[in-house]
Amino acid sequence: MLIIYLVMSNRNHLRVLYDYLRIVFGTFVAACGIALFSNPAKLTGGGVTGIGTILYYSLGLDPGIVMMCINIPLFFIGMKVFGSVYGLRVFVGSTLLSLWVSFIGGLTHYQGFLDYSDSVNVLLSAVAYGVLVGGGIGIVMRAGSNCGGTDILAQIVAKHTPFAVGSIEFLMNISVVLTGTIFFGLRNTLMAFIAMYISGTMINLMVVKVGTSLAKTAFIFSNERCPDISRRVITELHHGGTLFRGTGIYTSKERNMLMVVVHNNQLITLEKIVHEEDPTAFMFINDAYQVLGNGFVPLNKVGDEKR
Repeated sequence: MLIIYLVMSNRNHLRVLYDYLRIVFGTFVAACGIALFSNPAKLTGGGVTGIGTILYYSLGLDPGIVMMCINIPLFFIGMKVFGSVYGLRVFVGSTLLSLWVSFIGGLTHYQGFLDYSDSVNVLLSAVAYGVLVGGGIGIVMRAGSNCGGTDILAQIVAKHTPFAVGSIEFLMNISVVLTGTIFFGLRNTLMAFIAMYISGTMINLMVVKVGTSLAKTAFIFSNERCPDISRRVITELHHGGTLFRGTGIYTSKERNMLMVVVHNNQLITLEKIVHEEDPTAFMFINDAYQVLGNGFVPLNKVGDEKR
């Protein structure tokens, strides 16, 4: 028994180490997109990245420092609102991204590699930003973390309003990008929209593998641990679910099934919860292209739109 315990303990430690290495690598990749492409090209990516770019060119403030000054207070507010859901990994992810941006930007003086008098190079930077930032954030999210910013703020606002997290975050990002028009002109704003679209597509590719649907429906089969999984879904993901009882056609024994609908960016956390509570569980996941009700799009809003 002791040998089994030591083996499992070592596996858990290696898994945690692997996750943190992915966070380090993912934030570095994302920071390259910001410091080497979007900031030199004056592209206001969404959220704190765009704010950092605006303040760099208007006030001379380092974008990485700006991002950290926004992210750290938001992290602690998130911890106060949501408790343990904002753990060490989220803090590490948001802080590392800021530090990497400052480090890479300091080495290159935020000049990038391209001549931005040519509009084609601005477009190329938008594409590079989208691929690198989207890919990097996707890697970080696969490791059970995120890069802070509007993710945290949107979840806080959604908790106290009837609006969905995705809608709030979309409006925040659009507001930042449109503000950039004042400083960088319409051409760069349109390029920034291209960069955001590519970034979002890359995140979907990295995190949910296929599809760009609103959410995922997970069906979890566990003999004894469904109540524990359900409890963590409520406390950590802030979603409900439905428990069913069925009979396995091979064993003819009764089994529990839990159905849960979660946002795309919560899928990795759900997979981690299921694995930790019941490594022998069976789980399959479907796309959910329209989700109505508490935590997503309010039903009364849809009804008003159709009248």
